[in-house]
Parts: sequence; C-alpha cells; structure tokens
Amino acid sequence: MLVDSPPEQRAETAPAPPTRRAIRAFGLLVSLLILMLVALASIAIGAKALSMGQVWHGLFQDSGTYGDVVVADRISRTVLGLLAGAALGLSGAVLQVLTRNPLADPGLLGINAGASAAVVTAITFFGVTSLSGYVWFAFVGAAAVGALVWFLGGSRGATPVRLALAGTAISAALYGYLQAVMIMDDVALSRMRFWTVGSLGSATNSAVLQVLPFLAVGTLLALTLARPLNAMEMGDDTAKALGANLNRTRALAMLSATMLCGAATAACGPIMFVGLMVPHVVRSFTGPDLRWILPYATILSPVLLLGADVIGRIVARPSELQVGIITAIIGGPVFIYLVRRRRTAQL
Repeated sequence: MLVDSPPEQRAETAPAPPTRRAIRAFGLLVSLLILMLVALASIAIGAKALSMGQVWHGLFQDSGTYGDVVVADRISRTVLGLLAGAALGLSGAVLQVLTRNPLADPGLLGINAGASAAVVTAITFFGVTSLSGYVWFAFVGAAAVGALVWFLGGSRGATPVRLALAGTAISAALYGYLQAVMIMDDVALSRMRFWTVGSLGSATNSAVLQVLPFLAVGTLLALTLARPLNAMEMGDDTAKALGANLNRTRALAMLSATMLCGAATAACGPIMFVGLMVPHVVRSFTGPDLRWILPYATILSPVLLLGADVIGRIVARPSELQVGIITAIIGGPVFIYLVRRRRTAQL
C-alpha cells in the first residue's frame, strides 16, 4: 500500500519551475539553431539553382567546378551577412539606449550618410572603383561623422536629444551633397545606385577580412557596456547614483555603434530597418535588460538579413533583388506598426 509523503517532502522533491533566466537561455539556443538553418539556406539556395549534391561537393570537396565556385561565393556572402547583420542589430540596440529612443536606428546619428558621402567622394574625385577601396572610404566617412556628431552634441556634456539633433542635421546636409554629386556625375550615379541600395552580392573574402577587426572590437565593446547602459536607461541621476560614468559610457557607446555600423555599411552599403526592428522586437520578450537584448540582437539580426537575402534571390530568378530592398519592404509595415503600437500605449 502506497503512502503519500508529507506536503513538506513533496514540496522539497518537486521539480522547480523554470526560471525566467532559464527560459531566456533556452531561447538563445533556439535562436542559434534558427541562425544555423538560415545560414545553410543562404548557402544552398540562390538565383542559380544547384542540386544538394553540388552544394555538398562545394562545401567539402572543392575542385573548381561551376557548382563549387558558386558555393564558395555564397559562403563569402553568408559570412558577410552574419557579420553585418550582427553589427547592425548590436549598433541599433546601443543607439536606442544612447538616444533613449526605442525607434532609433544606426542612420539616426548620420553614420550611414557619412559612409555614403565618403564613397561617392571616392568615386568622383579619386577614381576608386573596387569594393575594397569603398570599404576604407566608407569606414573613414562613418567614423568622421560619428566624431562630429559627438562634438556637436556636446562631447562630455552630450545628451540624447543633442546627439539625435546633431545626427539628423548632419544626415540632411550629407544626403544633399550626395544627391548633388550623383546628379552632376553620371559615372558616380551608375556606380553608387547599387551600393546605396544595400547588397551582399559583392561579398568577397577580402572585404570580410577588412571589416572583421572593426566588427570584433565594436562587438566586444558593445557587450561590455551592457551594465552601464542598463543604468543609463533609468535616467542620469539614477545612473550616477549607481556609479555609472555617463560621459565615458556615452563616448564608448558612440564609438562602438560607429565601428559596428560603419564597418557593416562599408562592406554592404546602407541597409535600413535591421538595426531598428530586431532590437525593438527582442525588447518585447526579454524586457529592458541589455544583458539579454544584446546577445539576442546579435543572433537574430543576421537571421533577418540572411533571410531577406535568400528571399531576394528566389523571387527574381534568374536575377535577384538586393537585400536592402527586401528589408525595406519588410521594415516599412513593421515600422508603422511599432509607431502605432507605441502611440496607442501612450494614450
């Protein structure tokens, strides 16, 4: 005859309910699995149809055949998509805290405009024609604008509003310059029209290696800023009371976002909405803790970017649509939804 154990003993032996931390950790593992599947799809699926045998041969038995060359190109494209997507998502999450605007994206502080203006200058006045040349000009342009925004925003006395206003003003001026040069120079217009849309189609191993150091440093810096940025989200007074150094945190956050967004834009062109959508969506199920937002954004942003790139290769076969067009098509309605939901929540 079975005898029930006392309630106290049953309470001690019963399995503990899953904690919020465990659920978040499990979600990260699921996100990693999804990212792996999307990355495999990016290698296997493209504008040029390949059999699974050709894909397998290209991955593990490269012999220089047509299929092997296509797979090698797709691997470079996929790696760049992984790196650029993570960079855009991380920079967007950091800038949303830095500007205290949950609808901010890397373009808000003029970083995309700086990179674009530098590339059109390189084409028109220096005769640069290669992607490897674009990368360095674009990164220098993004870094210069980031420094200028920081200076105009008050440097050590910078505030979220000042930074956003300085970035908006500089973006408007640079895009005016960009349009003027492109109208006057047909060669610049022809070369810039694909780069400004945003694409992974020109990915090479050389381009990946050129931006990798900046992406690595920017990523490490962003992840180490999670705690002080968490404090800043609660307001300047609270952050100071918790021991956060506001000026140093803002400066490092600005540096991190500039390195991440500048390097990604240099390699792929300005790709919109990834840095806006993913951190905002992630925040809805992780809460405001950046110790979880940043890792999730690092994983899920490449999922969006590579997924959009695969869609662009499928819908226009045998040609393809640039990934910047697909993210804009997806991001426009999502942005409107986020704005309406935010406005409804404030009423």
